[in-house]
Amino acid sequence: MVAYGIQLPVQSLSTLFAEPWEAAAGPEDLAEVARTADRCGFAYVACCDHVAIPRRLAGAMSTVWYDPVATLAHLAAVTRRVRLLSHVAVVGLRHPLLTAKQYATLDHLSGGRLVLGVGAGHVREEFDALGVDFERRGAVLDEVVDALRAALGEEEFPVFHGERYAFRDLGQRPRPAQPRVPVWVGGSSPAAVRRAALRGDGWLPEGDPRDRLPARISRLRRLREEAGATGPFTVGAITEALYVGTAAWDVGRRTLSGPPDALAESLRAYGAMGVDQLQVRFRSRSREELTDQMGAFAAGVAPHLG
Repeated sequence: MVAYGIQLPVQSLSTLFAEPWEAAAGPEDLAEVARTADRCGFAYVACCDHVAIPRRLAGAMSTVWYDPVATLAHLAAVTRRVRLLSHVAVVGLRHPLLTAKQYATLDHLSGGRLVLGVGAGHVREEFDALGVDFERRGAVLDEVVDALRAALGEEEFPVFHGERYAFRDLGQRPRPAQPRVPVWVGGSSPAAVRRAALRGDGWLPEGDPRDRLPARISRLRRLREEAGATGPFTVGAITEALYVGTAAWDVGRRTLSGPPDALAESLRAYGAMGVDQLQVRFRSRSREELTDQMGAFAAGVAPHLG
């Protein structure tokens, strides 16, 4: 079966994807969506990461970006089984030992439900403010992912020696509950796809149109085969906006809408490409409509994804 997860509402108010009702929503709305995902078989709930938004981008991006560690830890306490995904954490902005401390604690507290999604980032001012080289952010991310592999492993005193970071004889507990925290790499550039193939346990594209996915998935497979990578690997995709049923309002021409069987037939194309998990998103006018849509998808569409 193709798994399905959701990027949470409320925690980011970017004009690219936030619905108008989210501006007046708060923590209880966020928690109820997470509880609905937990009940309805969603594989994960996701939260994204920005430290600070510059004025030049605030109109489009907004300045509302909940911290992923704090948010996912809060939601861990009100859910039981759904996994907790950072989509994505810009881990190059922070020392890997600091990131490891935060996410190891989150995995420990949640009983092993963390999926660490990482990405290079794109807002220069965040890097400048935190003293990180924006132009070298890809190379920084490569090293930080390697350092996190060590720091999130089973050793209480991890050892790592890199170009920018090195540590040994520094213990961190609690350790993650999982023997190996899955690392999913975000991004659709050639460098990001290569990073995912060679360093990740999964790939999170940037909402690529369907027609671009097969070539990128093929490259992922080829790179992994050439590198001799044999472990489990999760290929993700972000679907078009969805509306289950016939909407009584204008959901937009790019929204997939209709009866559950028609939506399932359309979404099965992703599985045929080699996609393992779909990040779904729904058009909605309220929290109640969103949770109703999640329930309708879980009951009528998800069982037929194949």
